Amino acid sequence: MIAIIDYGAGNIQSVYKALRFIGAQCVVTGDKDVILNADGAILPGVGAFGDCMENMESTGAKQAVLDFIKTGKPFLGICLGLQLLFPESEESEGVEGLDVLKGKIRRIPSGEGLKIPHMGWNNIEIKNNSGIFKGIEGSPYVYFVHSYFLDAEDKGIVSATTEYGVTIDAAVSCKNVTATQFHPEKSGETGLKMLRNFVEMCG
Repeated sequence: MIAIIDYGAGNIQSVYKALRFIGAQCVVTGDKDVILNADGAILPGVGAFGDCMENMESTGAKQAVLDFIKTGKPFLGICLGLQLLFPESEESEGVEGLDVLKGKIRRIPSGEGLKIPHMGWNNIEIKNNSGIFKGIEGSPYVYFVHSYFLDAEDKGIVSATTEYGVTIDAAVSCKNVTATQFHPEKSGETGLKMLRNFVEMCG
């Protein structure tokens, strides 16, 4: 069973529907005990960094996420769910993130011909063909919706990058924690393959 962590953020149902489509057992829940007993957990997210951290604090999801990661079971953050894993974001100055991984969440610099938010299909360069990227070759196109991006402190955890006026660390993998800035659940067959890989990682 995979727990999709519900802390009042959007994008929950699209992740749920994608997992059900590939035949995965999953549940949308904010219950800490259910989350901790799951075989894997997914932290989706859309919206503002500060608002989501406030929701996570008030619902108890913050501690549930931290405790789940400590179990060593597979964990996947999606979009804002990636950004929340880091200490802070330029979007919400003074707000503390989960601080699971190290790096800066920066605003995408506006440039000639670049629309902010970055919304649409971009190809990624995969650095590590394991984990969720197992069996995925080349430079696949995936779907992004974001105005802020990860600049990881340790580039060794970066498993994929993309270019949008600047190099964006589009996915990370460190021990049992995986996260993507893009939306696998909205990225067609390639994204479904990534989710199948995650389900496989969960046993």
